[in-house]
Amino acid sequence: MPTYGYKCAKCDHEFEVVQSMSAATLTVCPKELCAQKKWGRGRVTRQISGGAGLLFKGSGFYITDYRSDKYKESAKSDKAPAVNPAATPASTPAATPAPAATPAPKAAKK
Repeated sequence: MPTYGYKCAKCDHEFEVVQSMSAATLTVCPKELCAQKKWGRGRVTRQISGGAGLLFKGSGFYITDYRSDKYKESAKSDKAPAVNPAATPASTPAATPAPAATPAPKAAKK
C-alpha cells in the first residue's frame, strides 16, 4: 500500500498515512496525529510526493538479468579478447632467445 503525505492547515503539522489507492483522501487532521494540545480538526491537504525509485535488494537481481538475447549476443561480440601477458613468450626478457655467439675470427698467419 502506498504512503501519502498530508499537511494540516491549522497546526502546520506534516504527517504520512499508509492508505490503499482506493481509499478516500483525508479531509480532517486525525486526532491521534494532531500537533495541537486540543484537537483542532484542521483541514488537511495531500502533498505531492517525489516518489521512490524501484529498488531490487538481494543477491538475485542484476541489471543484466532481463536483457534480450540479441543484446547479450552483441555485447559478447563487442567485448575485446583478454590478452594474458604470461602466455606470450616475447613479453618476458628471459623467454627471448639470446643471439648465437659467433666465434671470433682467427688471426691469419704470416
